Amino acid sequence: MSKDNLTLVIILGILSTMVGFIMFFFNVYFGSATAEAQFFNNGIGGPEYYNVILKGYINTYLVGGSILFVVGVLAIVLGYHQLQLKKGSDSQLDESIQDREEEQ
Repeated sequence: MSKDNLTLVIILGILSTMVGFIMFFFNVYFGSATAEAQFFNNGIGGPEYYNVILKGYINTYLVGGSILFVVGVLAIVLGYHQLQLKKGSDSQLDESIQDREEEQ
């Protein structure tokens, strides 16, 4: 992978981490807003039905946020690690080229 691609992986990892963090910690807010929207648009059922919908949406945002957060952190760590390896190999390549030029 080129340095540009690794930088893109790190940027996408940061965005995924931020979205996952927001979904993870605000799952109750997002879940209740989505449940209210569905409940009032369909207009069927009672409080028990609303509670089932609410718990389902809260769990959906909780799991989705957790997955996005973990995937984002992994992308950042692995992208950064690969970028450092690439920088190290490029510097070794530059040193070997300089050594060859000095020998000639």
